[in-house]
Amino acid sequence: MDVNLVIPIAILVLLSSSGSSGAAAPARNDRALQKQFLAPHNAARYALRLAPLVWDAKLARYAQSYANKRRGDCALRHSGGPYGENIFWGSGNAWTPAQAVADWVSERQWYSYWANSCVEGELCGHYTQIVWRSTRRIGCARVTCNAGGGVFITCNYDPPGNYIGERPY
Repeated sequence: MDVNLVIPIAILVLLSSSGSSGAAAPARNDRALQKQFLAPHNAARYALRLAPLVWDAKLARYAQSYANKRRGDCALRHSGGPYGENIFWGSGNAWTPAQAVADWVSERQWYSYWANSCVEGELCGHYTQIVWRSTRRIGCARVTCNAGGGVFITCNYDPPGNYIGERPY
């Protein structure tokens, strides 16, 4: 194929996929969005000398499919799927992937490694899923919910973590 045709075709594909229909493009197609999810996840893992997570298109498709189902109600309900999962909801429409991940990572303060549990009355399972030693792959999605319902963000992890009685790292 002529190199001079490749660039215009690529631009045409990008322009046609970035329409203003209000539907979020799948996260797996957006490298910048992937980096917004991966960087804070891997920073938390790096602090513990854990292997970085890699983006997985299959997990991203799963996350996007589930996020699309939550678009109508923005309910903080887990998918019940075969992967580890973190979910986030924020009011308004400006929440970024990095902000959601930062919220999950902030639970670190409530996790006691020595007791291998959360401080009573606090959550820390989002954090422990992020730093689960055997987890290798991640796929995430973000949608703006209908009728000003906020932003729903989900990340899926494989292999999953948070097994009762096991330490994350």
